[in-house]
Amino acid sequence: METTLRGVGVSHGVAIGEVRHMGTAVLEPPAKQIPAEEAEREQGRARQAVEAVAADLIARGNLAGGEAQHVLEAQAMMAQDPELMADVERRIAVGSTAERGVYDAFASYRALLAGAGEYLAGRVADLDDVRNRIVARLLGVPMPGVPDSDEPYVLIARDLAPADTALLDPALVLGFVTEEGGPTSHSAILARALGVPAVVALPGAGELAEGTLIAVDGSTGEIFVDPSDAKRAELESAAAARKAALTAATGPGATSDGHKVPLLANVGGPGDVPAAVEAGAEGVGLFRTEFLFLDDSKQAPSEEKQVAAYRAVLEAFPEGRVVVRVLDAGADKPLDFLTPADEPNPALGVRGLRSLLDHPDVLRTQLTALSKAAEGLPVYLEVMAPMVADRADAKAFADACREAGLNAKFGAMVEIPSAALRARSVLQEVEFLSLGTNDLAQYTFAADRQVGAVSRLQDPWQPALLDLVALSAEAAKAEGKSCGVCGEAASDPLLACVLTGLGVTSLSMGAASIPYVRATLAKYTLAQCERAASAARAADSAEDARRAAQAVLSGE
Repeated sequence: METTLRGVGVSHGVAIGEVRHMGTAVLEPPAKQIPAEEAEREQGRARQAVEAVAADLIARGNLAGGEAQHVLEAQAMMAQDPELMADVERRIAVGSTAERGVYDAFASYRALLAGAGEYLAGRVADLDDVRNRIVARLLGVPMPGVPDSDEPYVLIARDLAPADTALLDPALVLGFVTEEGGPTSHSAILARALGVPAVVALPGAGELAEGTLIAVDGSTGEIFVDPSDAKRAELESAAAARKAALTAATGPGATSDGHKVPLLANVGGPGDVPAAVEAGAEGVGLFRTEFLFLDDSKQAPSEEKQVAAYRAVLEAFPEGRVVVRVLDAGADKPLDFLTPADEPNPALGVRGLRSLLDHPDVLRTQLTALSKAAEGLPVYLEVMAPMVADRADAKAFADACREAGLNAKFGAMVEIPSAALRARSVLQEVEFLSLGTNDLAQYTFAADRQVGAVSRLQDPWQPALLDLVALSAEAAKAEGKSCGVCGEAASDPLLACVLTGLGVTSLSMGAASIPYVRATLAKYTLAQCERAASAARAADSAEDARRAAQAVLSGE
């Protein structure tokens, strides 16, 4: 009998196939004591396993490239954390086996994150995966991971670690469903990059029996268990219609009546550029520069290294707009040379622009490198600061740009509600705004963007979040300046229409989402988008906002 479940759709498309479950996690190793004379040998085993797992993660990243490479390299750094390794060796020295020492040391670190209010909970799945891989190697059992299968299937898991998501084979894994995670988790971001339909935050997904036929709609978040022939035909027809619309829609982003909405790409480094160009991106709306700094958490990269990396991206978009976000360190991206080690709530502490203003030499070097990278190139360079709270922050950043001799537009990211509420004040100091809807939702609703239990509050359709977007866009229009969106909200085609109706002037997203957004925008007039935006803001919940906008655009 057909039944319907609903999670959070995070990657477009429809997948129909049989359920296969993720390999079970490594069992807890026994807590047996070892003689003192074996401690040194066990410590050596632990070090070898850690290095082997780190090397495997880096190798997987090199194969995957792009966003996945940066995520997996960060995981490798987690495995090699010297303080964590020191804790492992201390536990072995007092009688633990290598595998038990690793298990207990990681458990202690995990508890520390949870005790900090789970502001870093988005990395718990990554931490658990590293632990499981190290313990599996020490125990000599198979690594946890995707199941072996000769036939295509839909993957079900409690959560997916980046190491597994990055190397999914779309020819075999038709789609995936997880019990945990959120729309901005690593697995969701990588699923969009791969073009694999995905639904997250579906309670009870693990109870779906192996071999059960399900249909996954990554756009709506719906899961149809044992779908009827009629439902399968309906979904397949809808998927075919979407594909045809994608093929038909080409050129710059615009509504059906010609209102231009530039569609830009979010990139995490030069490796993401080919996909952005292929998707027809009109430029880059968010160039994350953290990849350069995460290679070595002990010191900042040289000016020369930064110039080369920035120029590789700028050269790919002649006559295009490239918006660079300066280093956004802190919270889940700590750097030894930049961020405090003892903050009780890192997401609410010294992160983003705050870190850079405390270390002006790091900011000055990055701005100088960007200036040199753009020399002689026909590109429209724009540089923005993360985590701007007020006009004073905006002024400090703009002054730093001018002092570095940067020939570019200076902007501010709106990720803190205060910046949206006082957007006109902020715009007295900078030339554009860019809304980071992921963090803006997190700070508006006090809901960690990586915690599945609060995923309803991370939904970018929340009317309160739409209100903040509207305030920012209205302020920018009043000041004759631009206001884009570079958060994951822009990758939802229906929400892209609503954002356009709210007055947003450009949309930036992962490359895989650009064709969907282009095709959907082209179906509606600006007036229809404005009516859909008004209807969404008048709703009282995210689900009602989505339904109200859909009703307007479908003419109901």
